[in-house]
Amino acid sequence: MKKEFREALEDSPVIAAIKDDQGLAKCKESDSRVIFILYGDICSIADIVAEVKSAGKIAMVHLDLITGLSSKEIAVDFIHKYTQADGIITTKPALIKRAKELSLYTILRLFVIDSMAYENIERQLKSAKPDLIEILPALMPKVVARICNLSSTPVIAGGLVSEKEDIMELLDAGVISVSSTNEKIWFV
Repeated sequence: MKKEFREALEDSPVIAAIKDDQGLAKCKESDSRVIFILYGDICSIADIVAEVKSAGKIAMVHLDLITGLSSKEIAVDFIHKYTQADGIITTKPALIKRAKELSLYTILRLFVIDSMAYENIERQLKSAKPDLIEILPALMPKVVARICNLSSTPVIAGGLVSEKEDIMELLDAGVISVSSTNEKIWFV
């Protein structure tokens, strides 16, 4: 992972995850240096990314949530060619591989909903080799701690985080950052 990206995550451990234009406006005021873009479509994503970049932030586009993009490698090429995005978030290892070829930052999002999903983490990490992984839901500090110990890849936790205490527990569990769409915790 590039030094600039790692430092941005360490300097502002709460990542503003935006899901609409209101969040876009508010994230520009936050201390978050990294912004997760969780909305948009092929007609608006370049403008959303440009606004994030104009605020001096690192823009990470969640490919799986952009309307009109497929789950094929060409979607990564589109983001790379037509936006100023710094990187992508996805649940698909093949898209991580393509983004790495294009020198984009990469985050593999993993939903840890049962023991089978937990057991597949190592296999997915070996296959995709992302810069970071994001574990959802975040409010499982014991499981998150085990994943942090299991993985040499830095871990972000996200989903259902609503209080400063949640953030502190997750940082104590070993995550590098916590992502949230909850605007209240962007400013704690």
